[in-house]
This record gives sequence, structure tokens and C-alpha cells, in this order.
Amino acid sequence: MKNYSVYLGGIVAAIVGVLVFQQMSKLPQPEHALYYQQPRAIKAFELTKHDGQPFGKQQLVGRWSLVFFGYTSCPDVCPTTLQNLGFIYDDLQAIADNSQVLLVSVDPQRDNLNKLSQYIAYFNPEFVALRAGHDVLFPFARNLGLMYAISGEGDDYLVDHSASLVLINPDGDIAAIFKPEQAVGKVPSIDSDKLLSDYQKIVALH
Repeated sequence: MKNYSVYLGGIVAAIVGVLVFQQMSKLPQPEHALYYQQPRAIKAFELTKHDGQPFGKQQLVGRWSLVFFGYTSCPDVCPTTLQNLGFIYDDLQAIADNSQVLLVSVDPQRDNLNKLSQYIAYFNPEFVALRAGHDVLFPFARNLGLMYAISGEGDDYLVDHSASLVLINPDGDIAAIFKPEQAVGKVPSIDSDKLLSDYQKIVALH
């Protein structure tokens, strides 16, 4: 009788799994983002929040996080991206009220906590800026599928970095990557309407 109950339980679980899969497959799929049907794991990391508090993988759990790598001295991509995210932040919150926007500085030499705190608050007081040394940033960036590199010498160096946004789901795993549109003579940027459209779909699929 015990074996029969286990067997029956296995059948029920399989049927439920099939029904859930069928239901999920009927939901609209993301059209613009690089969406991972099997989310990618994020390894443990230790960053510091602009208010001095530690920030690790646990701070990703329970939130939808849009992560952007940039720096305060960036002349174009960073302010454009953060400004656009500021414009649509209420829309992001309407889709998922546990949304958060994270800026990870790729310039720890110049971006101290005070500078990051003032910079990020300009775009939205709810945005979060994070920093760490390159020994932490390099593997973290690779884990998220992004990259950056120091360009130039002296105090006025630039940092070449991706203009993509990484979407992390409430389980703390990578759900999708939003890549910018490239146009000659224009700053690479992500279309806000396309981002919101896919964001809503991805949240519904989770």
C-alpha cells in the first residue's frame, strides 16, 4: 500500500508539472531581452552600499533587481541610462513593487561612498549604488555576463563598460539581460518601452 501511495503521488506530481508548464507556455514571452528560461546562478559576492552597509547575494533575494555597471565620471552612457531608469521607475514599481535599481561602480579608485551617495540620489533617492575593489568587481562582472576595462592614463582615465542592464529575479538568479540599441552618433541606450514590456512579461513568467 505504501509503494502504491508513493507511485500515485509521483503521477500526481508529474501531472501538476505538465499543467504548470502548459500554463506558463501560454503566457507572452519576452521579445527584446536576452531571456534565460533556466535562470543563471550568481555566486556569492560582497559589495558595499553607498550608505556604508554591506550588500551581498542575500540583498537580492525577494527583489527584482536591475543592475547596471557604470561610474560617476562617465560622460554619457551612465547619466543617460540612470536618467531613463528614473523616468520609468514608477512604472517598474507598478509591475513589481519589489523592484530595485542597482548601480555597481567600475571605478573604485575615484568613486568613494560619499561621491556615490550624492551621485545616485540625483537620479532617484531609492536607487542604490555599490562599490568594491577590482578583485571583487572583475569576477562579479564576469558572473553577470558583463565586462569593463580601464582606458587611458593619469587622473582623467575613462572606463569602458557595458551599457546593458542585468535583470536578477527574486531568487537571486539572472533572469535576463537588456542590451542597448546602437545608432551612429547617439549614446547607446535601452528603449524604455521595450524594457517595460519585457519586464512585465518576465515577472509574469516567474
